[in-house]
Amino acid sequence: MPNARRAEPTDAPRLAALAERSFRATFGSLNTRENMDAHCLGAYGVAIQASEIANPRIETFVCDESVELVGYAQLRWGNAPPCLLATRPAEIQRIYVDQRWHGEGVAQVLMSRLLTAAVRGNADQIWLGVWENNPRAIAFYQKFGFNKIGDHIFQLGDDPQHDWILCRDIQNLRSDV
Repeated sequence: MPNARRAEPTDAPRLAALAERSFRATFGSLNTRENMDAHCLGAYGVAIQASEIANPRIETFVCDESVELVGYAQLRWGNAPPCLLATRPAEIQRIYVDQRWHGEGVAQVLMSRLLTAAVRGNADQIWLGVWENNPRAIAFYQKFGFNKIGDHIFQLGDDPQHDWILCRDIQNLRSDV
């Protein structure tokens, strides 16, 4: 089982490839190629990943097996949607696992790192947006105590999609970290 670690600048090329590959594998069959291309172009290039790794408001974690990245997750600090009543919110911006590694515990390892980082950063709430048409991800987040508190639009190319906003209080995790 791969361990999660903080991403380093040298991970940016492999992270960009994993990010785009996993996003396309998850959502490609449910969206147009044009919308997928537009989103991936603006979200997953090497320079974009390098910038996110260097950004002090984003914590990026990767799981690797030998020289291959098999999963990654990002925790972003900052603004939250109005439905979230938090003093110091942390957002799970992304959590993706390469399809070949589904069911191997990689997502659980990444979630553990995200929750630990949120607690250490003194977050009071952790939240995320998840596409309403992604039941596998919704079930995963619910296993970790996330509940729906609202929704928002995720713009995929020219397609405004509905994401559920899921949240959980993390005050009760402080003694575990």
